[in-house]
Amino acid sequence: MIPRSESIVQSDSSTDQWRKILQESTLPAAELLNRLGLDNHDIPLADTGLRQFPLRVPPAYLGQIQYADPDDPLLRQILPLAAEDRPTAGFGPDPVGDRQSQKRPGLLHKYHGRALLTLTGACAIHCRYCFRRHFPYADSTPTRKAWSGVLEYLRYDGTITEVIFSGGDPLSLPDTRLARLAADLERISHLKRLRIHSRMPVVLPERITPALIGWLTGLSLKPVLVVHVNHPREISAAAAEGLQALHAAGIHLLNQAVLLKGVNDSVATLAELSERLFANDVLPYYLHLPDAVDGAAHFNITDDKARELITNLRVILPGYLVPGLVREIAGAPYKLPLL
Repeated sequence: MIPRSESIVQSDSSTDQWRKILQESTLPAAELLNRLGLDNHDIPLADTGLRQFPLRVPPAYLGQIQYADPDDPLLRQILPLAAEDRPTAGFGPDPVGDRQSQKRPGLLHKYHGRALLTLTGACAIHCRYCFRRHFPYADSTPTRKAWSGVLEYLRYDGTITEVIFSGGDPLSLPDTRLARLAADLERISHLKRLRIHSRMPVVLPERITPALIGWLTGLSLKPVLVVHVNHPREISAAAAEGLQALHAAGIHLLNQAVLLKGVNDSVATLAELSERLFANDVLPYYLHLPDAVDGAAHFNITDDKARELITNLRVILPGYLVPGLVREIAGAPYKLPLL
């Protein structure tokens, strides 16, 4: 018998389209600079960082980057600069304690009431500040063999009411597989919500297909999609259309951003981001301080600067458009507010 959630997944040409684009998202750093009219002799690139964490960017996102602007905030998020190779005190491979929180392969249980599944290490885009850029995905994804152990853990902990699909980017997986996993979760009576964390709706908007919306809206679990937008220019016309389609289908949309030096560390940019998100039916949720992961120290913002930005943001925006300023600390029972 086909599970109800899986039966509504239809095969169509849109599925083939986004998967083809996903396969075309890796390119050499020198080629990226050449396409953008930049001289690689003037921009020192990472060596170790690039080998450990290759450059990856979808064509649609690349098309949003300003030509011949080395300081473009979208480019800064994906460009592997030589600064990544410099070791920095206090920065390490597992800044938020993911490994110590893993209870089963691919299942992290940090906070009361919710558990997170690292379904895949694959992403459409490699953000250079990624806190899981060193995560051991080969040993930390719920394979078919390990899936029964994940379900057993969730089934016997009645305090867990929400499961989070994460990664990598869970939407890099086929809808048939995601629907099958969700159908298994539906059979656990105390689960109420399925949350999905994904950057796909903005970096590869072709991923928002009728098949995706179909299985999400067919769930008995309440679906919540948390997107990851750091800059207002990331919301292209195609991304806006996809977000509005998700909202129209009844899927709750939230945004988690990361406060990044040289990307969005200004009141004007953050205010425009909140306005543009809400105009497209997404509620600003969290603004994270960058995690102290090896290779990302050049994005760091001081706590005082972050607090100043949020204070000034509150002056010009209604409260519901001001995201919560937080930091994740390994072992803490929740994300810690800074203001």
